[in-house]
Formats: sequence, structure tokens, C-alpha cells
Amino acid sequence: MELNALKIIVTGGAQGMGAHFAARLVEAGAQVAVGDVKEDGLASLAASVKGPGKLHTRKLNVADEGEVGAFVNWAHEAMGGLNGLINNAGILRDGLLVKQDRTTGAITRLTLDQWNAVIAVNLTGATLMAREVIAKMIETGTRPGVIVNMSSIARYGNRGQSNYSAAKAALAANTLTWAREFGTYGIRVGAIAPGMIETPMTQGMNQKARDALVERVPCGRIGAPEDIWRGVRFVLECDYFTGRTIDVDGGLSM
Repeated sequence: MELNALKIIVTGGAQGMGAHFAARLVEAGAQVAVGDVKEDGLASLAASVKGPGKLHTRKLNVADEGEVGAFVNWAHEAMGGLNGLINNAGILRDGLLVKQDRTTGAITRLTLDQWNAVIAVNLTGATLMAREVIAKMIETGTRPGVIVNMSSIARYGNRGQSNYSAAKAALAANTLTWAREFGTYGIRVGAIAPGMIETPMTQGMNQKARDALVERVPCGRIGAPEDIWRGVRFVLECDYFTGRTIDVDGGLSM
């Protein structure tokens, strides 16, 4: 699909990769509806994005089923149609499943709140968004359509990320599931799995752990949002791509 033909939703678009994707899409002439819980970030994005396309913004909590449905209906009306989604919203609540203090021997556990928060946004939220966007496309007879899920190389398993790894692995699996379920409606579903990327999320990491991880990247550097955008753009534009997840990780193995 040509980028200037897109009427596309980007979730988690107030900062980081989502904001970068939105800016690139508007520059390419697309209409873009950006949702995020951070309204100040949405305002900053609206003030900074320039291009022949058009940007629409609205507060969105993807973990809230009612908000998701309302957002999709609003985006469809605001853009005069809807044929794309970038499922980008995500959070981290890292921690070992079980940890023993080396001095006291005390045991701490990953809390249920930590688990539920990540699953709610990164998996349930992404699923709700896909469900409502696909339903809208089918209801309106829109084709072709395209969905890009943002997975992660953490889907292979990563220490201290039981919740995040589980969500991202499930999202990669459902990329193939949804591609098989909705290809007959002209809807493609692909996924990009970023590695270590320079975003506000990774900037909040423990510096020692961050440096150690970057040292393991064969490309010799942390990734940039533009690196991931090029992968996203491929999925959007290549009409013969569906059901697959592409790692864009500089060669890093977790």
C-alpha cells in the first residue's frame, strides 16, 4: 500500500517510536490518528509534525475496552475512513519472577500487579485495537488493510521480563493467527520486533545493564527509531508480506 493512501491509527504515539512513526507517515502524506494516555505528549506532537498529510490526536488507554471502541469510531470519522493500524503502545514493569536477597535470603516475587499491567497494555490492549480496527474494515468493506504489531526480541525470553516477554511472544504468534483469519478480507498483518532502541523507555533503564546490553549488539550501537521505521514501512508498503515477524535488532541475541 502506498503511504499516502493510508488512514492509519498509531497507538502509544505521544513519544518515542510511535511519535517517530506518526511524523514519518504525515511527511509521506498519510492521515494519522494518534492515541496515547499522555495528552501533553500528544499536544507536543501536534505542534511539531509537518507534512502534506494530516495528524489527528486523542487520549487513549488501550487497556480500556470502551475507550478503544470509541477511539476507533472517532478515528474512522475524523479521517474519512480507516485502513491501517500500528499497534505500538507498550509499558515495562520489569522484575525477576522470584528473587532471593544474597544477604538476608529473603524472597521477593514479581507482583500480580506488575504482571497484569504489562499484559493489559502490551497484549490485551493490542488485541482490542486489532479487533476493533479489523471489525471496522470488514463492516465498511475496506480493502486493502494493514496492521503492524510491535513485538520485541524479548519474545525469545529475557531475564527479568517474564511479563513483557510473554506479551510480545503472544503478539508475534497472533500476527500469524490474524493474517490467516483475515487475509480473505484483504487485510495483511505483520510485525516488527525491535531490539535495543533509543527511546524514553530504554533511557529509563539501569545504566550498567543498558551499557552491557549495547556492548552485545554486533552492529556496535543502540538502534534509533528511524531504524525501526524502515521495517514498519516495509510491512506497510509490501503487499506480498503478511503473517511474519521481522527482527530489527542489530544482530543482538538476548
